[in-house]
Amino acid sequence: MTSTTPFPTGTILGYPRIGRRRELKKAVEAFWAGKISVDELEATAAELRAATRERLVSLGLGRSDSSIPESFSYYDQVLDAAVTVGAVPTRFERLVGADGSVDLAGYFTIARGEGQDTPAEMTKWFDSNYHYLVPEIGPETVFRFASDRLVREVAEATASGYRTRPVIVGPVTFLLLSKPSVGAPDGYQPLDRLDDLLPVYAELLAALTAVGAEWVQLDEPALVSESIDSPRDAVLSATTRAYEALGAAAVRPSIFVAAPYASLDDALPVLAATPVEAIGLDLVKGDLPSGFTTDKVLVGGVVDGHNVWRGDLAAAFSSLESLRGLSPAVAVSTSTSLFHVPHDVDDEPLLEDWLKSWLAFADQKVAQVATLAKGLTEGKAAIQAELDAATDALAARHSAAGVRDGAVRERAASLTAADFSRGDYAARLAAQEEALHLPFLPTTTIGSFPQTGDIRKTRAALVRGDISAEEYTEAMRAEIRRVVELQEQIGLDVIVHGEPERNDMVQYFAENLDGFAVTQNGWVQSYGSRCTRPSILWGDVSRPAPITVEWSTYTQSLTDKPVKGMLTGPVTILAWSFVRDDQPLRDTANQVALALRDEIEDLEAAGIGIIQVDEPALRELLPLKKKDHEDYLDWSVGSFRLATAGVEDRTQIHTHLCYSEFGVVIDAINRLDADVTSIEAARSKMEVVPDIKRSGFGRGIGPGVYDIHSPRVPSIEEVSELIDIALGSIPERQVWVNPDCGLKTRGYDETVQSLSNVLAATRAAREKAGV
Repeated sequence: MTSTTPFPTGTILGYPRIGRRRELKKAVEAFWAGKISVDELEATAAELRAATRERLVSLGLGRSDSSIPESFSYYDQVLDAAVTVGAVPTRFERLVGADGSVDLAGYFTIARGEGQDTPAEMTKWFDSNYHYLVPEIGPETVFRFASDRLVREVAEATASGYRTRPVIVGPVTFLLLSKPSVGAPDGYQPLDRLDDLLPVYAELLAALTAVGAEWVQLDEPALVSESIDSPRDAVLSATTRAYEALGAAAVRPSIFVAAPYASLDDALPVLAATPVEAIGLDLVKGDLPSGFTTDKVLVGGVVDGHNVWRGDLAAAFSSLESLRGLSPAVAVSTSTSLFHVPHDVDDEPLLEDWLKSWLAFADQKVAQVATLAKGLTEGKAAIQAELDAATDALAARHSAAGVRDGAVRERAASLTAADFSRGDYAARLAAQEEALHLPFLPTTTIGSFPQTGDIRKTRAALVRGDISAEEYTEAMRAEIRRVVELQEQIGLDVIVHGEPERNDMVQYFAENLDGFAVTQNGWVQSYGSRCTRPSILWGDVSRPAPITVEWSTYTQSLTDKPVKGMLTGPVTILAWSFVRDDQPLRDTANQVALALRDEIEDLEAAGIGIIQVDEPALRELLPLKKKDHEDYLDWSVGSFRLATAGVEDRTQIHTHLCYSEFGVVIDAINRLDADVTSIEAARSKMEVVPDIKRSGFGRGIGPGVYDIHSPRVPSIEEVSELIDIALGSIPERQVWVNPDCGLKTRGYDETVQSLSNVLAATRAAREKAGV
């Protein structure tokens, strides 16, 4: 039996799940700390889900038409899918009950690790700043319907008078995002297990039907990506098999397959040939299909779920009208889940009214969907006033002061090839060795040290006006002194100042550059309980004054060891901000790069001999379509080189990258031409090292040996093993030793113990090498 309820005319693919004031984050972390019980955590989560449903109805979605997605997660939607189908890594088998289920505490243990058991690997979710946990699938994995949490949440909604639409990662994407488990045979691919997995999905669909679900949303973004490490014909074949099988299930809701982040292209006719009832198209990042017709419901994702601009509502409605030429049944949705954007622009008292009039956060986007749905059912004339208002706001934005700065544009237009190039690396290396005198296997950290409660309270006191700027500066200097003394006691070779003055690695710079605005409540989930407040890049970018020089020079005055200046790179500033959409990203990146170039030259002039320009988002922004790769890599690499190419040979430029599949962009990393590159490697146990070896990477490289995204303290033996793997494939004199990422989110006790173990392992490696 299949539901025949019509698809809602307007819907969204998902909604922020952390709470308007990060209630979920606070409750989860309180549970981890033992301050609340699991029942109290569950109660908070239920309250958030109930508040979300009520809010979405108030914004124009229907209470009983399946337009509200049931998309809550305690940590990660891919981990949710994994525990639902019983795909628990073998090292966590002790957490699995007799029925295959994992309780909430066990769920978090898989995400965060415990003792010597490392957590699931983490990497970026398509071209976003969200991190998902990578399932581990092998021949030994026993798929079964192991968790009914999603079923219970739908039942909860039904009992409260709502007919919601459950959301889960689809079977093809789930397997394509998985990695082979340890011990899987060579050539094994998790997609090989599709036929074993599908009966579990069918069982889940039947259970959802039993509690009142009339539609189910299966998210299949892997179908739009050409960066997936599987042959395209295998992906399309798997799609056919999966949805022929699920479509033939005896008892199921109607199936809506959502495919955000790019165009479905050749996967669209494949999906349309299966028995699914509705297909979601991202018409913001993707193109309107041509030469194709279907009787399926086509759900046009014309409201941008990935950025915060109010956008061109008239153009969005025109796209929906064009879609009607492909199918008699058309609905409107957001292009992606709205968990990529903050809750509500009306909850931003610090933003200027003129800027707020250009923006749409999650709640405003829901209202836009409701407006466009009204237009689909009642005709364009019924929404003409709303379309005109959006057009007027767009025109006002384009002509506003600061959006275009003549001096910034003239400087960018005058750039030449010489502005993007440094000197020969061999000459640079010789000059740096003479200037820095670093030992074999030099040690450092990535930059930030733990942000304690006292640091955050001091920053908040400055914002409130409770302390003076001078008092704030002295408090930060005291923290820097403590961090420098700690690093020297541990024995690190290159010192950082710990970044106590920085609220966020992007927001801090946004607050000090023209062309940016920052939010007060604009929190977005990055991973698990980790949330960020992306800044809003609305106009041409320039640097009115030095930003970091005073902090770095003060730090250098405290130590005879080299101090590393710390900046965030242009690509990462773009990736982790909401960036203007009215000009090419290349132009915006070069503007940011020129501002950073000025900062780097001032740091060098002040005597800072090592400068790190972080680019953890380099892989993240790689387009999902191969035809777009070359242009992206050209401008992203170029912006980094533009920022860093003005220094002398003796100044050592570092960069840092983390939590992505780096083998895909290893050549681009090489082209950055940084003197030293640090890179995430600990959680994956140095999986990136073979790619480094094959590429012939010839400069300094620091594959991480300490996974800072887990509370685990790595043992000396564990770190030693990772160092040995690195030294086994990379020429010894190139290798640096460092954590995977900054230490901001860790506590001091675990940080000190972990870094002490890292240094002990490094000393052992030096002795072993006879150095």
